[in-house]
Amino acid sequence: MKKVIFLLTVLLSFGLGAGSEASAARKATSSQMQKLKLKKKWRAYDPGEVFFRDNAPQTEGSKIYNRIIPEPAPYIRENALLVLQTLYRGPKDPNVPKLKRIYYSLDDYNGVSEKYGHGDHVGIRYSTRWIERSFAGGDTARLDYETRGVLYHELTHAYQLEPKNCGQYTDGGEYWCFIEGMADAVRVACGCFEQDFQSKDRPRAETWRKGYRVAGYFLYWIQLNKDKDFLRKFNRSAAELETWSWDAAMRHVLGDRPENGVEALWAEYRRAIGEVE
Repeated sequence: MKKVIFLLTVLLSFGLGAGSEASAARKATSSQMQKLKLKKKWRAYDPGEVFFRDNAPQTEGSKIYNRIIPEPAPYIRENALLVLQTLYRGPKDPNVPKLKRIYYSLDDYNGVSEKYGHGDHVGIRYSTRWIERSFAGGDTARLDYETRGVLYHELTHAYQLEPKNCGQYTDGGEYWCFIEGMADAVRVACGCFEQDFQSKDRPRAETWRKGYRVAGYFLYWIQLNKDKDFLRKFNRSAAELETWSWDAAMRHVLGDRPENGVEALWAEYRRAIGEVE
């Protein structure tokens, strides 16, 4: 984790925005960095060669990013390994995707970030406009928290498995909910959304089918309370189930009992976090 430790030194040297929020952000970021430890078995693993390109060097967002992250390729590589260890037990897992190249670019556009490509070559775009918004008030810790979080989300898309025979990404159904829910679950698990279920980072919703953070926090809660390897097993269920569904995957991982159906678990989760009685 030398790169992460180095980054923290850089962040603190630039300083944070004034006020209690900046101070809290600094403490939170430091705490999260201490929790994220890359296991020895992943250290020599090649997550794919990183090619970084700045397509918007004239923008303020580009200048901010390059000032705070002067060596983006090793930064991206290190965080890619953290995502991989969150999704898989180890490099010998036969399901681990073998990426050859990760193209990462800064681009001037309205939006946040997006992953594109498939197979062993993938790309990630990060918006310089979003960087500028995240750096509002000069809060460097907040920007790092957001930048790493967005990176965890998009890298999950690069490495996660894809469930079979359960729709398409565009229909907002079970496949889409798995893809986006897992990406935000990994982001929560890696400490770049607040892990407090009362936090404003966790949206309130009537159904897990909203995907993204709604599904992500739900999955993270199951890992905390049902199975410490749940995210890895849930990801692996995409390869193990010929016809995948949220309900089938929950029962496959936790046991085929009524209380392990997705709706029963969702109801238990909402009661446990105090959202309903």
